[in-house]
Amino acid sequence: MSSVDHTSLSVSNFAAAKAFYSAALEPLGITVLMEFSKAVTGSADVAGLGSNGKPFFWLADAGKTTPKVHIAFAAGSRTEVDAFYQAAIAAGGKDNGKPGIRAQYHPAYYGAFVLDADGHNVEAVCHKPE
Repeated sequence: MSSVDHTSLSVSNFAAAKAFYSAALEPLGITVLMEFSKAVTGSADVAGLGSNGKPFFWLADAGKTTPKVHIAFAAGSRTEVDAFYQAAIAAGGKDNGKPGIRAQYHPAYYGAFVLDADGHNVEAVCHKPE
């Protein structure tokens, strides 16, 4: 069975993006696990966020990207989705869909959406029934 191992976003303000994602994803148990400077990578400062010792979401100080990206992080509960949304808004994210059921996807799909400073659509979703 295949799955996505990791993904990376180019951001225009590395320090601000790292602060935003650290705050927004903390309720989901996702934290900064690794950082490497441009001197090490050869191209950009990077930060790897993840959980259980495995970074799977990387930020790169490589400038704005076009088109914008949508990324959804799995939440273990609806309460975690709510906490993600509140933390992301408090960290400077813009509302792109308050927490709630998205029955058009399936009856238990509970998600929340925010836009980061570069306009990327970031979601937390729980697929479990209440």
